[in-house]
Amino acid sequence: MTFNLTKKDLYIMGIVNFTPDSFYDGGKYKSVDDALKSVELMIEQGVDIIDIGGESSRPGSKRISIQQEIDRVAPVVSKVRENFDIPISVDTMKPELLEVLIPYNVNMVNDISSLSNPGLINIIKDNDMYICIMHMQKNPEEMQINPAYNDVNDDVTQYLDDKMNFCISNGISREKIIIDPGFGFGKTLDHNYSLLNNLDRLLNINQNILVGISRKSMIGNLLNKDVNDRLYGSLAATVISIINKAKIIRTHDVRETKIAADLTQSIIGAT
Repeated sequence: MTFNLTKKDLYIMGIVNFTPDSFYDGGKYKSVDDALKSVELMIEQGVDIIDIGGESSRPGSKRISIQQEIDRVAPVVSKVRENFDIPISVDTMKPELLEVLIPYNVNMVNDISSLSNPGLINIIKDNDMYICIMHMQKNPEEMQINPAYNDVNDDVTQYLDDKMNFCISNGISREKIIIDPGFGFGKTLDHNYSLLNNLDRLLNINQNILVGISRKSMIGNLLNKDVNDRLYGSLAATVISIINKAKIIRTHDVRETKIAADLTQSIIGAT
């Protein structure tokens, strides 16, 4: 399965968290077959990329062992690749997991730590994968304890620019790099919405901008809505993201997000 981000203006990434403790869909999948059925439905709904993760990164979450993550993720990736010709992203910080997944033609690494483990670099290069680097302040256990910035837009942009230059200096081509401002990862509500309103500033360093806002607390806390009642707020933020030049929308709700995205693109493109 080859994958090229230049083929379209916008991509929908569907989330498969094979975890017991993710903030929204933790424990949703009781078996690999459950995850496979969800992937099949997402494909029917028009998803472009499947993002598979085995370690929660919600605020306060703790890290799991390499073996735990392999045991969760490898069977799902294997079955998805066996059954579907769909681009696969793996949400991980661990090169040991990625090594195990090489036979399954993984197309992207979604690394919230932005290559904090340099062991990922050669695997990404040698297998022609995309890498998504994300801004996060501190780590998931501590990131929401009084996050502070001099200027959140300047600080996040500088961080991602530095990380992108690190990737390039280590032989990863600019075209293979995706950047993510990290909504909810060490940010207050005001920080998140300032980043969303100024998302297009990131175009100065990279055109491949990923936005992950689906059902997050930045939606719930503003509207006073529980995680199960945040769909419409997530769709509103998706529309703003697209207007502000997002390239990839990462979502739990593929059908609804694709409808909102298609309509937004049609309106933007109307003459």
